[in-house]
Amino acid sequence: MSLKYTNTTADCLDWDDMLNLVRKLIQDNNHKIALFITLGSFWGLRVYDIKQLTWLLILDKNEIIITEHKTAKKRSIPISSQLKKFIADCYNNIKPICLNAPIFLSQKGTIYSTQQLNRILKQIKIKYKLNIKNFSCHTLRKTFGRQVYNQNPENAEKALVMLMDMFNHSSLAITKRYIGLRQEEVAQTYESLSF
Repeated sequence: MSLKYTNTTADCLDWDDMLNLVRKLIQDNNHKIALFITLGSFWGLRVYDIKQLTWLLILDKNEIIITEHKTAKKRSIPISSQLKKFIADCYNNIKPICLNAPIFLSQKGTIYSTQQLNRILKQIKIKYKLNIKNFSCHTLRKTFGRQVYNQNPENAEKALVMLMDMFNHSSLAITKRYIGLRQEEVAQTYESLSF
């Protein structure tokens, strides 16, 4: 567990592992955290922006339009029909009192802090035996980035440029490092050497 206001690292979660985790959370009736992980992984938003989402903003919508807190950049994010159904299912199971309230409220009625969410994710990592070293809220954004890259092998450079813009990075090198490509490239370079 890191101290507040200190820098930490986060790793990507394999996409299939993320989907399996969400399914297990749903089976265990933990719809709120399943939704948190899903939205973070599917939309690539920063944790602050996810915590500000309300049911009114995402329920039965074809897209959300959000102004990112950190960059003040406006983003329009389409909501697929499958994700729309998943959001509706979570809503029906969570049964919130108010549509206009933030989705991610604790039992005390306050928005989860990032530290609380990180603690929850670390507990989930242990409980579900996830194969990831550093699992935190930021993992979800990195998981999104890695999946966008992996889904576009024939247009890898284009995917990196798109991610660089979405993440507001100043270079492709930063984006590659951010989604864990640099470590893989270095490892592959060493592995390619032989007698």
